[in-house]
Amino acid sequence: MAKVGIFFGTDTGNTRRIAKDIATVLTAKIAAKPVNIRNAAVTDMLAYDTLILGTPTYGEGQLPGLSTGNATESWEEFLPKLAGQDFSGKKVAIYGLGNQKSYPAEFVNAMFHLYEPFKQCGATMIGAWNAEGYNFKNSKAVVDNCFVGLALDQENQKELTSARLDSWLKMLAKAWN
Repeated sequence: MAKVGIFFGTDTGNTRRIAKDIATVLTAKIAAKPVNIRNAAVTDMLAYDTLILGTPTYGEGQLPGLSTGNATESWEEFLPKLAGQDFSGKKVAIYGLGNQKSYPAEFVNAMFHLYEPFKQCGATMIGAWNAEGYNFKNSKAVVDNCFVGLALDQENQKELTSARLDSWLKMLAKAWN
């Protein structure tokens, strides 16, 4: 079995595309096929040593889910299932999509909404990303001057995505080896 599980929430498909790009870079030897969180159970996640979790940020900093207008369930409905679960010994990295021009006061906030529950379940959080090179006013996902994971803006900085993703994945590889 692959040692890295990739799980994502999406409605428009942008976060899924990044998940597929991650899986391609890591190869099938390292990563399993990405799974939409609406099709996953907590036990699916617990089968991996390392998890890469992806989320877009909706509206005013929300996770995707039925209350944000998604057609299907997503992270909003999945996270309550983590109650009482033990992710000790698991490494978790997060990537998030946001729009720093349209939502400068909530940029990639949804990453933090994933970060906290997994951290509270005992996971070792990896993949913090420098907040330099972005133009936003505020983000809950910034802790100690770094994002809690890789922040991507496919609307305003799409040309930077590939290089950021490559650098982040190399950093993650050092953390899980």
